[in-house]
Amino acid sequence: MSVEIPDIVKPLVSQRGLETLIKVKTFVEEECIPADKLYHAQIRNGDERWKSVPPVIEELKAKAKARGLWNLFLPSYYSEGAGFTNLEYGLMCEQMGRSHTAPEAMNCAAPDTGNMEVFARYANEAQKKEWLEPLLEGKIRSAFCMTERFVASSDARNIQLKITVDEERDEYVLNGTKWWASGAGDPRCKVWLVMGKIVDKQGNVSTNDVYRQQSVIIVPSNTPGSVVVRPMRVYGYDDAPHGHCEIQFTNCRVPRSNIVLGEGRGFEIIQGRLGPGRIHHCMRTIGVAEQALRWMIYRAADESKRTFGKLLREHGTMNANIAKSRIEIDAARLLVLAAAHKMDVQGPKAALVDIAKAKVTAPTVALTVVDRAVQSFGAMGVSQDTPLAYMWAGNRTLRIADGPDEVHTDQLGRRELQRVKAIQTEFAKREAKEAEFMAKL
Repeated sequence: MSVEIPDIVKPLVSQRGLETLIKVKTFVEEECIPADKLYHAQIRNGDERWKSVPPVIEELKAKAKARGLWNLFLPSYYSEGAGFTNLEYGLMCEQMGRSHTAPEAMNCAAPDTGNMEVFARYANEAQKKEWLEPLLEGKIRSAFCMTERFVASSDARNIQLKITVDEERDEYVLNGTKWWASGAGDPRCKVWLVMGKIVDKQGNVSTNDVYRQQSVIIVPSNTPGSVVVRPMRVYGYDDAPHGHCEIQFTNCRVPRSNIVLGEGRGFEIIQGRLGPGRIHHCMRTIGVAEQALRWMIYRAADESKRTFGKLLREHGTMNANIAKSRIEIDAARLLVLAAAHKMDVQGPKAALVDIAKAKVTAPTVALTVVDRAVQSFGAMGVSQDTPLAYMWAGNRTLRIADGPDEVHTDQLGRRELQRVKAIQTEFAKREAKEAEFMAKL
């Protein structure tokens, strides 16, 4: 089996990376995509759907391990990682994005990948031993608790969960509400990374520096004082048994040794976590778009579906939609891979602008292509008889998750406007030169 890679990035893919990419594609097509329907069929009804995991996922995990397709996500600078570049892993993410079960089957599913990167990059050895090792082994799952119900969480400075210090018991005490904690509904979810403000008994922070007020605390999911209130629904889908949950913390106590990196280091941690995670999400959405385009092409060639005496592929509008989808997917892919390569060469901080461009573009393109595919199927496209409706719902969230489009476009717009003086100078010189030339008439 071969795999298509844009010519411009082929020299950046190692032989080992190429071989693994082909293995990933083969595994996704031969094992994961055919298992997706069974996965959803094995989800139980009622409250039972939160108490067990479809058995097929463990079968797929065993097959992935046997093929050496496990924990592919950690970059080469982590000793725990597989050693691939962000660009190489991005290409693998595209293949994983074509199947609902594929990321988890290879232990490369969000939010675990981002959380494992937090543990690998920022945790101490004891924390790694307790949490990173079982996560890498796929024995447990995790959640990241940042978003809050009662503030605008797209501005992380607004996060209000309060963390007080009990000096006598050497503990942190957490009070507040989180929601949209992805993965918190999973019966295998054993640990949460919770972001909040350390305050004194009067509720005051210790510094006026808003970027040093947040901290990240490790909270075992069975800690007294923490309650999963409810699963949130995405266009009616609750994503059981994974879930996106609201969690209430009421005098929830954990040892002070559960701090990650140190007090006031929360912003540093989330920036380190979200950069690579956004690339992973973006490349998976490229895979979603590719799969939706396959469905559209399949529909266009369906001999049983004719309108006005023609196959759908014989209509200009269908051909135009297929062509536009191909162009948009290829352009978005290059944008994401450029950001991944910049991360590899210059580091995540240098790639922030490129990541923002990719984060805005890739989900929007994927949603556009999925919507065209839905339209090509008519009523069937919005039903449970194809995966398209579920694909659209799941990927619509990515225009909000990990920073909404507006945050990224505002950042990009302000950066472009920093060029205003240089552009004004350029225009003034041009106008002066034009006037000089016109004077010769």
